[in-house]
Amino acid sequence: MNAQTDARFDAASVYREEMYTDRRVGTIRALVPVTADGSADPARATLYVGQVSVMTPMGTLPISFELEGATLAAAIAKFADGARLAVDDAMRELQQLRREQASSIVIPEPGAVPPAGGGGRIRMP
Repeated sequence: MNAQTDARFDAASVYREEMYTDRRVGTIRALVPVTADGSADPARATLYVGQVSVMTPMGTLPISFELEGATLAAAIAKFADGARLAVDDAMRELQQLRREQASSIVIPEPGAVPPAGGGGRIRMP
């Protein structure tokens, strides 16, 4: 490691992770705040993060999203809406990437020699 990569663990921001799943739709991770000695830290709120997996032509795409709520029950109640919004956002991003990829222009390298016989076609390396 060099001096610019400081890998010190932040003892004031430690969380214990708990996983909950219904084994059907997805998972909820509860990030429970703890002190450096591992005891509960009541000064900070528990954070909830939902995760679903979406099948794409290129394989499984895991999508994570924050769930607002002070309890696991509140996070469970907001899971469906949070998942729908996160999947919609991911699909919009994928469509945007596809549009950008489709509209990219291929520019020949400087000094490229046209193919013998003319034709003016651009060749991909």
